[in-house]
Amino acid sequence: MQDKRFSKRNAQLKAGPRIAEAILDFVGQTPLSTELEARKPELRARAIAASAARRAAVTSSGLSLPPGPLGWLTLLPELRSLWQLQTQLVADIAACYGKTAELGREEMIYCLFRHTDAQAVRDLVAQIGQRFVVQRASRPQVQAVVLKIGMHIAQRLIGKGISRWIPVFGALGAGAYAYYDTTQVADTAIEFFAGVIDVEAEDARVVGDDERDVDDERRWQR
Repeated sequence: MQDKRFSKRNAQLKAGPRIAEAILDFVGQTPLSTELEARKPELRARAIAASAARRAAVTSSGLSLPPGPLGWLTLLPELRSLWQLQTQLVADIAACYGKTAELGREEMIYCLFRHTDAQAVRDLVAQIGQRFVVQRASRPQVQAVVLKIGMHIAQRLIGKGISRWIPVFGALGAGAYAYYDTTQVADTAIEFFAGVIDVEAEDARVVGDDERDVDDERRWQR
C-alpha cells in the first residue's frame, strides 16, 4: 500500500507543473468574442453557458472513449479542449455584460478555477458581497497560484484516469463531469461580471525584486 501511495504522490508531483503550464497558456491571452452587450445579460449568458456545457460534455465523452492506456493519453488533451471552450465562454459572458475590458489574466483564472480551488484564487480575487477586488499579480505570484490549482487537478486526475479502463461508462462519467464543470465556470463568470469589479495595481517593487522574480520563475520551471 505504501508503494501505491508513493506512486500516486509521485505522479501528482510530475503532473501538477505540466497542468499549471497548460493553464498559463490559456489564461495569458483573452480570446476574442463576437457577443455584443445584451439588454438582459444574464439571460443571454445562461443561453451561451447551456450551449457550451453541452459541447463540453460531447468533447470529453469522445476523448474518453479509448480504453486502457490509450485513455490515459487523452487526459491532458481533454483538459486543453475543455479550457479552450471555457475561456471562450468566459470571454463571451464578459462581452454580454459589456465588461470585456475588465477581463484579464487574474479574472480569467478566477472564473475558470474558483470552484476547483477557491482558496488558491483568493490570492488574486477577493469577494466582498457583490464587489470583487482584483489584485494584479506578478508572473511568479500567478505561477504560484496556478501551481496550487495544477496540483489539485492532478490529484483528481489520478482517480479520474482509472475510469479510462472502463469503456463507455468512463466516457459517460467524463461527459457528465465536463458538463457540470463548465456550468460551474459559467455561474462564477455571471456572478463576477454582474458585480462591481475593482482592480488594484500590483504593489510597488524595490530594487532587486526583478532579479528575485527571475530566480523564482526558474525554480518553478524545474
